[in-house]
Amino acid sequence: YPRDTAQPIREDQLLTGPLEPTNEAYAIAKIAGIKLCEAYRSQYGDNFISAMPTNLYGPNDNFDPIGAHLVPMLIRRFDQARHAGDTEVTVWGTGRPRRELMHVDDLASACVHLMHHYNSGQLINVGTGTDTTVEDIASLVRDVVHPTAHITFDTTKPDGAPQKLLDVTRIHDTGWHHTIALNDGLRSTYDWYLTAEHIRNRKAAATTA
Repeated sequence: YPRDTAQPIREDQLLTGPLEPTNEAYAIAKIAGIKLCEAYRSQYGDNFISAMPTNLYGPNDNFDPIGAHLVPMLIRRFDQARHAGDTEVTVWGTGRPRRELMHVDDLASACVHLMHHYNSGQLINVGTGTDTTVEDIASLVRDVVHPTAHITFDTTKPDGAPQKLLDVTRIHDTGWHHTIALNDGLRSTYDWYLTAEHIRNRKAAATTA
């Protein structure tokens, strides 16, 4: 969706303005997939559906320090600070941008629901319909991972888009709603991360032994 589009973002706002420059290539790739689904549906008459999810997080996310998105990046930083005994964690930007976050299990639930209850060539948003500031998201992750840490914001780094909130009226009209609260989702994601890190460390130790 365009960087400066009206919020919450309706499906018909796709391709109505310039994209956010910091993730333009990523957005173009997603748009290409949407257009491909539309073309398949038109050409073959099958029920190809384009679902536009909001920002996702959860198990099996990319926690790499270079390419991680907001939630996995925060989990990794706070976890590393906790293990190192650091009491300060730096987050990029001002903390003021707002982000809508949804657990991947909710997306899986939505996809199954749509396959049974949606037959349209129109793009459909999948999200929670609520957003939170980056500062508050960082505080929630801090409370789960490293409660004694202090958060500082590096305002020399970019904020990205000021707000990303989807209008989820269309999918709500089909009867689907998300079920995983942000606090619960962050805690279960961190539990998964700890287990995955333990397994990776054990494999690394076995390899070097």
